[in-house]
Amino acid sequence: MARKVVTLYTDDRTGEATSKVTTHTFSLNGVQYQIDVAPDGYDLLLEAMAPFTKAGRKTGRTRESLKATAAGPDDGAAIRAWSKGAGYEVSNHGRVPAEAREAYDKTH
Repeated sequence: MARKVVTLYTDDRTGEATSKVTTHTFSLNGVQYQIDVAPDGYDLLLEAMAPFTKAGRKTGRTRESLKATAAGPDDGAAIRAWSKGAGYEVSNHGRVPAEAREAYDKTH
């Protein structure tokens, strides 16, 4: 029996399901927030914050923002499972090879 794992991402702003959701982090008054939004939602966020970021001062990056992240939400387990099923050589831990990740992104 074959099993297919499907991960459904939703836009936090609209509640709509979409594959184009990306996670963004911002901070206000010492509290960090994360929001998962589609490109149009991210554009709205940038537009709303633009007057404040232009007038404000940068204070450096937090440890959280220095961590390497993927372009979008990362579901390593799903990517790993798909890659193995598609014949890619993928370890159980560590980074998924770029070739396998790109193939996964093209099919999802």
